[in-house]
Amino acid sequence: MRKNRLATVLAFLIILMGASLSNSVASDLKVIRYVPNGDFSQLDPIWTTSYIVRNHGYMVWDTLFALDENLEVQPQMVDTWSVSDDGLQYTFTLREGLIWHDGEPVTARDCVASIRRWGARDGMGRMLMRFTSSLDVVDDATFTLTLNEPYGLVLESLGKLSSNVPFMMPERLANVSPNEQITDVIGSGPFVFVESEYEPGNRAVYERFDGYVPRDEPASLAAGGKVVHVDRVEWYYIPDAQTAVSALRRGEVDFYEMPPIDLIGQLERHDDIIVEVLDPIGAHAMLRPNFLQPPFDNELVRRALYYATDQRDYMYTMVGNPEYFVDHCGSFFVCGTTYGVETGAENSNGKNLEKARALLEEAGYQGERVVILDPTDLAPMHALATVTAQALRDIGMNVQLRATDWASVFSLRTNRGPVEEGGWSLFGTWWTGADVLNPISNVAVTTDDGSWFGWPENAEIDQLRLDWARASDEERPAITEQLHQALYDFGIYLPVGQWVQPSAYRSNLQGFISSPVPFFWNVMVD
Repeated sequence: MRKNRLATVLAFLIILMGASLSNSVASDLKVIRYVPNGDFSQLDPIWTTSYIVRNHGYMVWDTLFALDENLEVQPQMVDTWSVSDDGLQYTFTLREGLIWHDGEPVTARDCVASIRRWGARDGMGRMLMRFTSSLDVVDDATFTLTLNEPYGLVLESLGKLSSNVPFMMPERLANVSPNEQITDVIGSGPFVFVESEYEPGNRAVYERFDGYVPRDEPASLAAGGKVVHVDRVEWYYIPDAQTAVSALRRGEVDFYEMPPIDLIGQLERHDDIIVEVLDPIGAHAMLRPNFLQPPFDNELVRRALYYATDQRDYMYTMVGNPEYFVDHCGSFFVCGTTYGVETGAENSNGKNLEKARALLEEAGYQGERVVILDPTDLAPMHALATVTAQALRDIGMNVQLRATDWASVFSLRTNRGPVEEGGWSLFGTWWTGADVLNPISNVAVTTDDGSWFGWPENAEIDQLRLDWARASDEERPAITEQLHQALYDFGIYLPVGQWVQPSAYRSNLQGFISSPVPFFWNVMVD
Protein backbone atom coordinates (compact mmCIF):
# COMPACT_ATOMS: atom_id res chain seq x y z
CA MET A 1 0.00 0.00 0.00
CA ARG A 2 2.85 2.35 0.91
CA LYS A 3 4.59 1.48 -2.36
CA ASN A 4 1.49 2.27 -4.43
CA ARG A 5 1.02 5.59 -2.69
CA LEU A 6 4.66 6.48 -3.25
CA ALA A 7 4.32 5.69 -6.95
CA THR A 8 1.26 7.92 -7.14
CA VAL A 9 3.03 10.79 -5.39
CA LEU A 10 6.12 10.50 -7.62
CA ALA A 11 4.00 10.44 -10.79
CA PHE A 12 2.10 13.50 -9.66
CA LEU A 13 5.29 15.39 -8.81
CA ILE A 14 6.70 14.62 -12.25
CA ILE A 15 3.55 16.07 -13.84
CA LEU A 16 3.76 19.20 -11.72
CA MET A 17 7.45 19.62 -12.52
CA GLY A 18 6.62 19.54 -16.21
CA ALA A 19 3.82 22.01 -15.67
CA SER A 20 6.12 24.31 -13.69
CA LEU A 21 8.73 24.26 -16.48
CA SER A 22 6.11 25.16 -19.09
CA ASN A 23 4.64 27.88 -16.90
CA SER A 24 8.03 29.44 -16.27
CA VAL A 25 8.07 30.45 -19.92
CA ALA A 26 4.91 32.48 -19.42
CA SER A 27 4.64 33.08 -15.68
CA ASP A 28 2.02 35.76 -16.12
CA LEU A 29 -0.55 33.20 -17.31
CA LYS A 30 -3.55 32.74 -15.05
CA VAL A 31 -3.97 29.01 -14.51
CA ILE A 32 -6.40 26.90 -12.47
CA ARG A 33 -5.15 23.42 -11.53
CA TYR A 34 -8.13 21.18 -10.90
CA VAL A 35 -8.49 17.66 -9.46
CA PRO A 36 -11.65 16.04 -10.92
CA ASN A 37 -13.46 13.05 -9.43
CA GLY A 38 -11.55 10.60 -11.60
CA ASP A 39 -9.74 10.00 -14.85
CA PHE A 40 -11.41 10.07 -18.25
CA SER A 41 -10.40 8.28 -21.40
CA GLN A 42 -13.63 8.94 -23.31
CA LEU A 43 -14.12 12.35 -24.88
CA ASP A 44 -17.72 12.16 -26.10
CA PRO A 45 -20.39 13.53 -23.70
CA ILE A 46 -23.19 12.17 -25.88
CA TRP A 47 -21.85 8.62 -25.89
CA THR A 48 -21.48 8.43 -22.08
CA THR A 49 -23.31 9.85 -19.07
CA SER A 50 -20.01 10.10 -17.15
CA TYR A 51 -19.92 13.34 -15.20
CA ILE A 52 -16.22 13.78 -15.86
CA VAL A 53 -16.93 13.72 -19.59
CA ARG A 54 -19.98 15.98 -19.08
CA ASN A 55 -17.71 18.49 -17.32
CA HIS A 56 -15.23 18.20 -20.18
CA GLY A 57 -18.17 18.85 -22.51
CA TYR A 58 -19.05 22.14 -20.81
CA MET A 59 -15.49 23.33 -21.29
CA VAL A 60 -15.53 22.71 -25.04
CA TRP A 61 -19.11 22.84 -26.34
CA ASP A 62 -22.13 25.10 -25.91
CA THR A 63 -25.90 24.58 -25.80
CA LEU A 64 -28.90 26.12 -27.51
CA PHE A 65 -30.63 26.79 -24.17
CA ALA A 66 -29.55 26.56 -20.54
CA LEU A 67 -31.00 26.64 -17.05
CA ASP A 68 -30.43 29.69 -14.87
CA GLU A 69 -30.12 29.75 -11.08
CA ASN A 70 -33.93 29.71 -10.76
CA LEU A 71 -34.02 26.54 -12.92
CA GLU A 72 -35.74 28.51 -15.69
CA VAL A 73 -34.80 27.93 -19.33
CA GLN A 74 -32.88 30.76 -21.01
CA PRO A 75 -31.47 31.09 -24.56
CA GLN A 76 -27.75 30.43 -24.91
CA MET A 77 -26.63 29.87 -28.53
CA VAL A 78 -30.15 30.82 -29.68
CA ASP A 79 -30.91 34.48 -30.31
CA THR A 80 -34.67 34.33 -30.96
CA TRP A 81 -37.30 31.61 -31.10
CA SER A 82 -41.03 31.37 -31.67
CA VAL A 83 -43.82 28.81 -31.36
CA SER A 84 -46.72 28.43 -33.80
CA ASP A 85 -50.26 29.09 -32.61
CA ASP A 86 -51.06 25.37 -32.52
CA GLY A 87 -47.95 24.70 -30.42
CA LEU A 88 -46.54 22.24 -32.95
CA GLN A 89 -43.69 24.14 -34.59
CA TYR A 90 -40.71 25.80 -32.91
CA THR A 91 -38.48 28.10 -34.94
CA PHE A 92 -34.97 28.88 -33.67
CA THR A 93 -32.48 31.49 -34.92
CA LEU A 94 -28.87 31.36 -33.78
CA ARG A 95 -26.88 34.28 -32.36
CA GLU A 96 -24.47 36.05 -34.68
CA GLY A 97 -20.76 35.45 -34.29
CA LEU A 98 -20.83 31.79 -33.24
CA ILE A 99 -17.77 29.96 -34.56
CA TRP A 100 -16.16 26.58 -34.04
CA HIS A 101 -12.66 26.30 -32.61
CA ASP A 102 -11.35 25.59 -36.12
CA GLY A 103 -12.70 28.96 -37.32
CA GLU A 104 -15.74 27.67 -39.24
CA PRO A 105 -19.13 29.27 -38.51
CA VAL A 106 -21.76 27.45 -36.48
CA THR A 107 -24.79 26.72 -38.68
CA ALA A 108 -28.31 25.44 -38.32
CA ARG A 109 -27.22 22.23 -40.07
CA ASP A 110 -24.78 21.57 -37.23
CA CYS A 111 -27.53 22.07 -34.66
CA VAL A 112 -30.07 19.83 -36.40
CA ALA A 113 -27.52 17.01 -36.67
CA SER A 114 -26.49 17.50 -33.02
CA ILE A 115 -30.07 17.33 -31.74
CA ARG A 116 -30.68 14.14 -33.71
CA ARG A 117 -27.57 12.45 -32.31
CA TRP A 118 -28.31 13.51 -28.74
CA GLY A 119 -31.97 12.55 -29.20
CA ALA A 120 -30.97 9.01 -30.12
CA ARG A 121 -28.88 8.56 -26.98
CA ASP A 122 -30.28 10.55 -24.06
CA GLY A 123 -33.42 9.53 -22.16
CA MET A 124 -34.95 12.99 -22.19
CA GLY A 125 -33.83 13.44 -25.79
CA ARG A 126 -35.42 10.16 -26.87
CA MET A 127 -38.70 11.25 -25.32
CA LEU A 128 -38.50 14.55 -27.24
CA MET A 129 -37.88 12.64 -30.47
CA ARG A 130 -41.00 10.52 -29.84
CA PHE A 131 -42.99 13.76 -30.04
CA THR A 132 -40.99 15.16 -32.99
CA SER A 133 -42.07 14.66 -36.59
CA SER A 134 -39.24 16.63 -38.24
CA LEU A 135 -36.19 18.83 -37.78
CA ASP A 136 -35.61 21.10 -40.77
CA VAL A 137 -32.98 23.65 -41.80
CA VAL A 138 -34.45 26.96 -42.99
CA ASP A 139 -31.20 28.84 -43.65
CA ASP A 140 -27.68 29.00 -42.20
CA ALA A 141 -28.90 30.49 -38.94
CA THR A 142 -32.45 29.14 -38.63
CA PHE A 143 -34.07 25.73 -38.16
CA THR A 144 -37.45 24.36 -37.09
CA LEU A 145 -38.58 21.53 -34.82
CA THR A 146 -42.06 20.25 -35.66
CA LEU A 147 -44.02 18.10 -33.21
CA ASN A 148 -46.57 15.40 -33.97
CA GLU A 149 -48.58 16.48 -30.90
CA PRO A 150 -48.14 19.23 -28.30
CA TYR A 151 -45.29 18.59 -25.86
CA GLY A 152 -44.56 20.92 -22.97
CA LEU A 153 -40.91 19.99 -22.38
CA VAL A 154 -39.27 21.08 -25.64
CA LEU A 155 -37.19 23.94 -24.25
CA GLU A 156 -36.57 22.08 -20.97
CA SER A 157 -35.13 19.22 -23.00
CA LEU A 158 -32.89 21.42 -25.16
CA GLY A 159 -31.76 23.24 -22.01
CA LYS A 160 -31.04 20.08 -20.01
CA LEU A 161 -28.37 20.83 -17.42
CA SER A 162 -26.68 17.49 -16.99
CA SER A 163 -25.97 14.13 -18.60
CA ASN A 164 -26.49 13.76 -21.40
CA VAL A 165 -26.27 17.46 -22.16
CA PRO A 166 -27.47 18.43 -25.67
CA PHE A 167 -24.17 19.98 -26.73
CA MET A 168 -24.00 21.40 -30.24
CA MET A 169 -21.21 19.92 -32.38
CA PRO A 170 -20.03 20.42 -35.97
CA GLU A 171 -22.17 18.43 -38.39
CA ARG A 172 -19.32 16.05 -39.26
CA LEU A 173 -19.07 15.03 -35.59
CA ALA A 174 -22.81 14.97 -35.02
CA ASN A 175 -23.19 12.58 -37.96
CA VAL A 176 -21.10 9.95 -36.13
CA SER A 177 -23.32 7.11 -34.91
CA PRO A 178 -24.54 7.76 -31.35
CA ASN A 179 -23.34 4.25 -30.53
CA GLU A 180 -19.78 5.19 -31.49
CA GLN A 181 -17.51 7.77 -29.88
CA ILE A 182 -16.30 10.88 -31.61
CA THR A 183 -12.52 11.24 -31.67
CA ASP A 184 -12.23 14.89 -32.70
CA VAL A 185 -12.84 17.50 -29.98
CA ILE A 186 -13.99 20.66 -31.77
CA GLY A 187 -16.57 22.86 -30.11
CA SER A 188 -17.70 26.45 -29.98
CA GLY A 189 -17.56 26.82 -26.20
CA PRO A 190 -15.39 29.08 -24.03
CA PHE A 191 -12.37 26.72 -23.87
CA VAL A 192 -10.30 24.85 -26.45
CA PHE A 193 -9.20 21.30 -25.66
CA VAL A 194 -5.41 21.09 -26.04
CA GLU A 195 -5.08 17.66 -27.61
CA SER A 196 -1.29 17.75 -27.67
CA GLU A 197 -1.19 17.98 -23.86
CA TYR A 198 -3.86 15.37 -23.16
CA GLU A 199 -2.46 12.41 -21.21
CA PRO A 200 -5.14 9.86 -20.19
CA GLY A 201 -4.42 8.77 -16.65
CA ASN A 202 -2.54 12.01 -15.92
CA ARG A 203 -3.97 15.28 -17.17
CA ALA A 204 -6.08 17.26 -19.61
CA VAL A 205 -5.53 20.90 -20.55
CA TYR A 206 -7.90 23.60 -21.79
CA GLU A 207 -7.10 27.11 -23.01
CA ARG A 208 -9.38 30.11 -23.29
CA PHE A 209 -11.01 30.41 -26.72
CA ASP A 210 -10.52 34.02 -27.74
CA GLY A 211 -13.12 33.64 -30.49
CA TYR A 212 -15.91 32.93 -28.02
CA VAL A 213 -18.51 35.71 -27.74
CA PRO A 214 -20.34 35.53 -24.38
CA ARG A 215 -23.91 36.63 -23.94
CA ASP A 216 -24.45 40.05 -22.37
CA GLU A 217 -26.35 38.74 -19.34
CA PRO A 218 -24.53 37.88 -16.08
CA ALA A 219 -23.61 34.23 -15.60
CA SER A 220 -26.39 32.30 -13.87
CA LEU A 221 -25.97 28.54 -13.42
CA ALA A 222 -25.42 27.28 -17.01
CA ALA A 223 -27.01 30.37 -18.59
CA GLY A 224 -25.84 33.90 -19.21
CA GLY A 225 -22.45 35.24 -20.20
CA LYS A 226 -19.64 32.68 -20.02
CA VAL A 227 -16.84 35.16 -19.43
CA VAL A 228 -13.47 33.45 -18.96
CA HIS A 229 -10.95 35.22 -16.70
CA VAL A 230 -8.12 32.66 -16.87
CA ASP A 231 -5.77 31.53 -19.62
CA ARG A 232 -5.66 27.80 -18.86
CA VAL A 233 -7.40 25.14 -16.81
CA GLU A 234 -5.30 22.05 -16.14
CA TRP A 235 -6.99 18.87 -14.92
CA TYR A 236 -4.85 16.47 -12.88
CA TYR A 237 -5.93 12.92 -12.10
CA ILE A 238 -4.76 12.04 -8.57
CA PRO A 239 -6.27 8.67 -7.56
CA ASP A 240 -4.98 8.81 -3.98
CA ALA A 241 -7.20 11.15 -1.93
CA GLN A 242 -4.60 11.96 0.72
CA THR A 243 -2.13 12.92 -1.99
CA ALA A 244 -4.71 15.26 -3.53
CA VAL A 245 -5.52 16.82 -0.15
CA SER A 246 -1.83 17.38 0.56
CA ALA A 247 -1.34 18.93 -2.88
CA LEU A 248 -4.19 21.37 -2.23
CA ARG A 249 -2.81 22.28 1.19
CA ARG A 250 0.62 23.01 -0.32
CA GLY A 251 -0.85 25.05 -3.17
CA GLU A 252 0.25 22.59 -5.85
CA VAL A 253 -3.36 22.36 -7.06
CA ASP A 254 -6.14 24.91 -6.71
CA PHE A 255 -9.46 23.04 -6.73
CA TYR A 256 -10.35 19.54 -5.48
CA GLU A 257 -13.83 18.61 -6.65
CA MET A 258 -14.70 15.65 -4.39
CA PRO A 259 -12.45 15.34 -1.34
CA PRO A 260 -13.56 12.46 0.92
CA ILE A 261 -15.64 13.88 3.72
CA ASP A 262 -13.50 12.17 6.36
CA LEU A 263 -10.56 14.28 5.12
CA ILE A 264 -12.44 17.59 5.11
CA GLY A 265 -11.20 18.43 8.59
CA GLN A 266 -7.62 18.59 7.30
CA LEU A 267 -8.68 21.27 4.83
CA GLU A 268 -10.95 23.30 7.10
CA ARG A 269 -8.00 24.05 9.39
CA HIS A 270 -6.31 26.09 6.63
CA ASP A 271 -7.31 29.75 6.28
CA ASP A 272 -6.19 29.74 2.65
CA ILE A 273 -8.59 26.90 1.69
CA ILE A 274 -12.35 27.26 1.30
CA VAL A 275 -14.58 24.20 1.81
CA GLU A 276 -17.98 24.71 0.18
CA VAL A 277 -20.95 22.69 -1.02
CA LEU A 278 -21.31 23.99 -4.58
CA ASP A 279 -24.27 21.74 -5.44
CA PRO A 280 -27.08 22.34 -2.89
CA ILE A 281 -29.44 19.84 -4.58
CA GLY A 282 -26.97 17.09 -3.83
CA ALA A 283 -26.37 13.60 -5.17
CA HIS A 284 -28.58 10.55 -5.61
CA ALA A 285 -26.67 7.26 -5.43
CA MET A 286 -27.93 4.03 -6.95
CA LEU A 287 -27.10 0.35 -7.40
CA ARG A 288 -27.95 -0.90 -10.88
CA PRO A 289 -28.64 -4.59 -11.65
CA ASN A 290 -28.05 -6.26 -15.02
CA PHE A 291 -31.48 -7.27 -16.35
CA LEU A 292 -30.04 -9.43 -19.13
CA GLN A 293 -28.01 -11.94 -17.10
CA PRO A 294 -28.61 -14.22 -14.10
CA PRO A 295 -29.31 -13.81 -11.29
CA PHE A 296 -30.77 -10.28 -11.60
CA ASP A 297 -32.74 -11.09 -14.73
CA ASN A 298 -35.21 -12.45 -12.14
CA GLU A 299 -37.49 -9.80 -10.60
CA LEU A 300 -37.58 -11.63 -7.25
CA VAL A 301 -33.79 -11.45 -6.96
CA ARG A 302 -33.85 -7.73 -7.77
CA ARG A 303 -36.47 -7.18 -5.08
CA ALA A 304 -34.31 -9.07 -2.58
CA LEU A 305 -31.86 -6.16 -2.82
CA TYR A 306 -34.35 -3.93 -1.00
CA TYR A 307 -34.53 -6.29 1.98
CA ALA A 308 -30.84 -7.17 2.10
CA THR A 309 -29.59 -3.59 2.38
CA ASP A 310 -29.99 -0.50 4.56
CA GLN A 311 -29.31 3.02 3.28
CA ARG A 312 -27.73 3.96 6.61
CA ASP A 313 -25.01 1.35 6.10
CA TYR A 314 -24.25 2.91 2.74
CA MET A 315 -24.33 6.52 3.86
CA TYR A 316 -22.22 6.06 6.98
CA THR A 317 -19.63 4.20 4.90
CA MET A 318 -19.74 6.37 1.77
CA VAL A 319 -20.17 9.77 3.43
CA GLY A 320 -19.61 9.27 7.16
CA ASN A 321 -20.76 12.60 8.57
CA PRO A 322 -24.58 12.62 8.95
CA GLU A 323 -24.58 16.39 8.49
CA TYR A 324 -24.06 15.74 4.78
CA PHE A 325 -26.68 13.04 4.08
CA VAL A 326 -30.42 12.38 4.36
CA ASP A 327 -31.24 9.71 6.95
CA HIS A 328 -33.32 7.77 4.40
CA CYS A 329 -34.68 8.61 0.96
CA GLY A 330 -36.64 6.02 -0.97
CA SER A 331 -37.45 8.25 -3.91
CA PHE A 332 -36.22 7.79 -7.45
CA PHE A 333 -36.78 11.54 -7.98
CA VAL A 334 -34.98 13.30 -5.06
CA CYS A 335 -36.61 13.65 -1.67
CA GLY A 336 -37.78 17.14 -0.78
CA THR A 337 -38.58 18.10 -4.39
CA THR A 338 -41.84 18.31 -6.34
CA TYR A 339 -41.88 14.68 -7.45
CA GLY A 340 -39.84 13.21 -4.60
CA VAL A 341 -42.48 10.64 -3.61
CA GLU A 342 -41.57 7.40 -1.81
CA THR A 343 -44.50 5.20 -2.85
CA GLY A 344 -43.42 1.57 -2.82
CA ALA A 345 -40.34 2.27 -0.69
CA GLU A 346 -41.87 0.96 2.52
CA ASN A 347 -39.82 -2.24 2.36
CA SER A 348 -36.52 -0.49 1.61
CA ASN A 349 -36.16 1.25 4.98
CA GLY A 350 -34.06 -1.21 6.97
CA LYS A 351 -32.97 -4.80 6.51
CA ASN A 352 -35.14 -7.91 6.55
CA LEU A 353 -32.67 -10.69 5.84
CA GLU A 354 -35.22 -13.43 6.35
CA LYS A 355 -37.45 -11.92 3.65
CA ALA A 356 -34.45 -11.43 1.33
CA ARG A 357 -33.42 -15.08 1.70
CA ALA A 358 -37.00 -16.21 1.10
CA LEU A 359 -37.13 -14.24 -2.15
CA LEU A 360 -33.88 -15.86 -3.31
CA GLU A 361 -35.29 -19.30 -2.54
CA GLU A 362 -38.54 -18.52 -4.35
CA ALA A 363 -36.51 -17.28 -7.34
CA GLY A 364 -34.56 -20.55 -7.46
CA TYR A 365 -31.18 -18.93 -6.89
CA GLN A 366 -28.52 -21.63 -7.24
CA GLY A 367 -25.37 -19.79 -6.22
CA GLU A 368 -24.76 -18.02 -9.53
CA ARG A 369 -21.78 -15.70 -9.28
CA VAL A 370 -22.57 -12.04 -8.68
CA VAL A 371 -19.91 -9.68 -10.06
CA ILE A 372 -19.90 -6.16 -8.62
CA LEU A 373 -17.80 -3.48 -10.35
CA ASP A 374 -15.60 -1.92 -7.67
CA PRO A 375 -13.86 1.39 -8.56
CA THR A 376 -11.18 1.47 -5.88
CA ASP A 377 -9.95 4.95 -6.87
CA LEU A 378 -13.21 6.75 -5.98
CA ALA A 379 -13.93 6.42 -2.26
CA PRO A 380 -17.77 6.75 -2.24
CA MET A 381 -18.27 4.25 -5.08
CA HIS A 382 -15.70 1.83 -3.63
CA ALA A 383 -17.60 1.98 -0.34
CA LEU A 384 -20.89 1.36 -2.17
CA ALA A 385 -19.44 -1.76 -3.77
CA THR A 386 -18.01 -3.21 -0.56
CA VAL A 387 -21.17 -2.57 1.50
CA THR A 388 -23.22 -4.26 -1.23
CA ALA A 389 -20.90 -7.26 -1.35
CA GLN A 390 -21.20 -7.86 2.40
CA ALA A 391 -24.99 -7.41 2.36
CA LEU A 392 -25.41 -10.00 -0.40
CA ARG A 393 -23.01 -12.44 1.23
CA ASP A 394 -25.12 -12.16 4.38
CA ILE A 395 -28.11 -13.57 2.48
CA GLY A 396 -26.09 -16.37 0.90
CA MET A 397 -25.14 -14.97 -2.49
CA ASN A 398 -21.86 -15.84 -4.24
CA VAL A 399 -20.21 -12.45 -4.63
CA GLN A 400 -17.07 -11.31 -6.44
CA LEU A 401 -15.78 -7.74 -6.29
CA ARG A 402 -14.09 -6.82 -9.57
CA ALA A 403 -11.51 -4.17 -8.67
CA THR A 404 -11.11 -1.49 -11.31
CA ASP A 405 -10.92 2.30 -11.60
CA TRP A 406 -13.80 4.72 -12.08
CA ALA A 407 -12.93 5.54 -15.68
CA SER A 408 -12.97 1.83 -16.57
CA VAL A 409 -16.44 1.35 -15.09
CA PHE A 410 -17.83 3.38 -17.97
CA SER A 411 -16.38 0.89 -20.45
CA LEU A 412 -17.01 -2.29 -18.45
CA ARG A 413 -20.70 -1.51 -17.94
CA THR A 414 -21.27 -1.60 -21.72
CA ASN A 415 -20.67 -5.39 -21.73
CA ARG A 416 -24.00 -7.19 -22.10
CA GLY A 417 -22.49 -10.67 -21.81
CA PRO A 418 -22.39 -13.12 -18.89
CA VAL A 419 -19.89 -12.67 -16.07
CA GLU A 420 -17.80 -15.50 -17.53
CA GLU A 421 -17.22 -13.30 -20.58
CA GLY A 422 -16.33 -10.11 -18.73
CA GLY A 423 -19.90 -9.08 -17.96
CA TRP A 424 -21.21 -7.72 -14.69
CA SER A 425 -24.12 -8.17 -12.29
CA LEU A 426 -24.22 -4.88 -10.35
CA PHE A 427 -22.54 -1.49 -10.45
CA GLY A 428 -22.96 1.61 -8.35
CA THR A 429 -23.05 5.18 -9.51
CA TRP A 430 -24.56 8.50 -8.56
CA TRP A 431 -26.52 11.24 -10.25
CA THR A 432 -26.63 14.90 -9.44
CA GLY A 433 -30.12 15.63 -8.16
CA ALA A 434 -30.75 17.87 -11.17
CA ASP A 435 -30.57 14.77 -13.39
CA VAL A 436 -33.25 12.79 -11.56
CA LEU A 437 -35.89 15.35 -10.60
CA ASN A 438 -38.68 13.71 -12.62
CA PRO A 439 -39.55 10.61 -14.67
CA ILE A 440 -38.32 12.13 -17.94
CA SER A 441 -34.99 13.51 -16.80
CA ASN A 442 -34.04 10.34 -14.86
CA VAL A 443 -32.52 8.18 -17.60
CA ALA A 444 -32.13 5.24 -15.20
CA VAL A 445 -35.92 4.67 -15.13
CA THR A 446 -36.25 4.33 -18.91
CA THR A 447 -37.49 0.90 -19.97
CA ASP A 448 -37.88 1.15 -23.74
CA ASP A 449 -35.65 -0.62 -26.25
CA GLY A 450 -32.99 2.07 -25.82
CA SER A 451 -32.84 1.96 -22.03
CA TRP A 452 -29.74 2.84 -20.03
CA PHE A 453 -27.07 0.35 -18.90
CA GLY A 454 -28.63 -2.70 -17.30
CA TRP A 455 -31.06 -2.66 -20.22
CA PRO A 456 -34.46 -3.11 -18.51
CA GLU A 457 -37.60 -3.37 -20.62
CA ASN A 458 -41.08 -2.87 -19.18
CA ALA A 459 -44.05 -1.75 -21.27
CA GLU A 460 -46.12 -0.59 -18.28
CA ILE A 461 -43.38 1.71 -16.99
CA ASP A 462 -42.66 3.04 -20.47
CA GLN A 463 -46.35 3.89 -20.96
CA LEU A 464 -46.54 5.62 -17.57
CA ARG A 465 -43.55 7.79 -18.48
CA LEU A 466 -45.25 8.66 -21.76
CA ASP A 467 -48.48 9.47 -19.89
CA TRP A 468 -46.49 11.69 -17.53
CA ALA A 469 -44.91 13.52 -20.46
CA ARG A 470 -48.33 14.21 -21.99
CA ALA A 471 -50.00 15.18 -18.70
CA SER A 472 -50.68 18.61 -17.27
CA ASP A 473 -48.89 19.82 -14.14
CA GLU A 474 -52.04 19.03 -12.16
CA GLU A 475 -52.17 15.45 -13.43
CA ARG A 476 -48.51 14.57 -12.98
CA PRO A 477 -48.39 13.95 -9.18
CA ALA A 478 -50.91 11.09 -9.38
CA ILE A 479 -49.07 9.51 -12.33
CA THR A 480 -45.79 9.87 -10.43
CA GLU A 481 -47.22 7.86 -7.51
CA GLN A 482 -48.41 5.09 -9.85
CA LEU A 483 -45.11 5.02 -11.72
CA HIS A 484 -43.07 4.98 -8.54
CA GLN A 485 -44.88 1.89 -7.28
CA ALA A 486 -44.31 0.16 -10.61
CA LEU A 487 -40.59 0.98 -10.50
CA TYR A 488 -40.24 -0.61 -7.07
CA ASP A 489 -42.26 -3.67 -8.05
CA PHE A 490 -40.02 -4.14 -11.09
CA GLY A 491 -36.80 -3.57 -9.14
CA ILE A 492 -35.50 -0.93 -11.53
CA TYR A 493 -32.60 -0.08 -9.20
CA LEU A 494 -31.77 0.33 -5.52
CA PRO A 495 -31.72 3.96 -4.29
CA VAL A 496 -28.64 3.96 -2.08
CA GLY A 497 -28.91 7.41 -0.53
CA GLN A 498 -28.94 11.17 -0.95
CA TRP A 499 -26.14 13.47 0.17
CA VAL A 500 -24.33 16.71 -0.57
CA GLN A 501 -20.64 16.72 -1.50
CA PRO A 502 -18.33 19.53 -0.38
CA SER A 503 -15.58 20.79 -2.66
CA ALA A 504 -12.38 22.54 -1.63
CA TYR A 505 -10.41 25.30 -3.36
CA ARG A 506 -7.69 27.82 -2.67
CA SER A 507 -8.90 31.17 -1.30
CA ASN A 508 -7.29 33.08 -4.17
CA LEU A 509 -10.05 31.73 -6.45
CA GLN A 510 -13.38 33.49 -6.51
CA GLY A 511 -16.53 33.45 -8.62
CA PHE A 512 -17.45 29.76 -8.59
CA ILE A 513 -21.06 29.27 -9.65
CA SER A 514 -23.25 27.20 -7.34
CA SER A 515 -23.94 24.21 -9.56
CA PRO A 516 -23.72 20.42 -9.84
CA VAL A 517 -21.25 21.08 -12.70
CA PRO A 518 -17.85 22.66 -11.98
CA PHE A 519 -17.97 25.61 -14.36
CA PHE A 520 -14.71 27.48 -14.98
CA TRP A 521 -16.07 30.62 -16.57
CA ASN A 522 -16.73 33.50 -14.15
CA VAL A 523 -13.86 32.25 -11.92
CA MET A 524 -11.05 34.70 -11.20
CA VAL A 525 -7.55 34.08 -9.83
CA ASP A 526 -6.17 36.76 -7.50
